[in-house]
Amino acid sequence: MAKHIFTLQANWPGGRNDTGTIEVGNLNTTVSIPPQMDGPGIGTNPDEMLLGAAATCYIITLAAMLERNNLQKESLTMTSEGVVDVTNGVITYQKIIHKPCVLLKADATDKDVQKAHKLAEKAETSCMISRAVKGNVEIELKASIEKVLSSS
Repeated sequence: MAKHIFTLQANWPGGRNDTGTIEVGNLNTTVSIPPQMDGPGIGTNPDEMLLGAAATCYIITLAAMLERNNLQKESLTMTSEGVVDVTNGVITYQKIIHKPCVLLKADATDKDVQKAHKLAEKAETSCMISRAVKGNVEIELKASIEKVLSSS
């Protein structure tokens, strides 16, 4: 069994509304509390990073599944939203909504479109980050799968 260790170095020299830094691999950035939570909004924040981790894990997983199933895509894009609830001072990362848009090549069949829909759903349950937050953060999927219209 292989294990991969990722080591993050964090530095937070001030108080709640100050900034800090994190560094792990190719990620080297300033962090602070977002303005939506009465912070300075400098650099990124844990809410954006969780959303980024979930979105990149999902889209990479979906791209790999499409490739393994020989589904030729014209494009693969996605918008993801993170919903954070603040009630009585308790902050809860409630939901992540992925909205992938897969545009298959013009020669794709209806069966290919159906297969891509199934893979979009399977990618959500196969993604390591989705599995890591399961039971704590709801993951919702609103996939759009289409094929390029031929120009004839």
